Amino acid sequence: MTDATLGQPKASLGIGSIIGESFSILFGHFLQVVIVAFVPSLLGFLVSGALIGFNAALGIEPPQFTSAASTVAFAFSSIINIVVYSLTTALLVQLAYDAKLQRPVQLGRYFGPALGSLVPLAVLSIVAGILVGIGAMLLLIPGLWLYAVFSVMAPAVVIERVGFRGLGRSAALTKEYRWPIIGSLVLAAILIVIINMIAGVLIGLIVSAGGTILAVILFAALSTIGAGLLSIMIALIYARLREIKEGVSVDQIASVFD
Repeated sequence: MTDATLGQPKASLGIGSIIGESFSILFGHFLQVVIVAFVPSLLGFLVSGALIGFNAALGIEPPQFTSAASTVAFAFSSIINIVVYSLTTALLVQLAYDAKLQRPVQLGRYFGPALGSLVPLAVLSIVAGILVGIGAMLLLIPGLWLYAVFSVMAPAVVIERVGFRGLGRSAALTKEYRWPIIGSLVLAAILIVIINMIAGVLIGLIVSAGGTILAVILFAALSTIGAGLLSIMIALIYARLREIKEGVSVDQIASVFD
């Protein structure tokens, strides 16, 4: 690094542009995003419902820990949800780059890289979730900070195939840009909470009318909107960080799937 480089101001992450483009990709490819995220989410909810009850899986009732078997069932359900989240994220990351480059969205070719990265993604998601949870219990800000530190772990694992080094890779990429990342993710979280509140009201009405299976399908469908927006935003943040720090363009990032 030259002295001239050292004297240059830090490049902007461009959060406003990233948020705008995230919405553009989400609504411009809404059907594909829903399809990619809906099927794993629905299967995950059905498995969780079978294990711990559909009302607990939907968040309408708290899970019951009345026996060792119910505790094991809840733990297994949590693992299933993490695996579903990891698979969905891995699929949507690839979709986001094709959409950004205005290339055809080819859902079939996303599954190979997604399944290949599933184990490290799931394990690292558990580790990151525990660390973020501990930080959040201490104070909200440390939890958000740690979330920003590990925020681009998923695209790093899927695209660079760094495996279990994904947390370290994310920490290196997000260094000096964590506050802007926190701002963008908080905004996304607020929107997701609003969507989930609306979904909760609709699901409560449907369950009270006896339509539990319909409620599961609706919950899976609506949850894909929030998951899709967050995954797309994280994919674009990762691409921008690679561009700033390493001079790597989006088309170079996406070329690993060709």
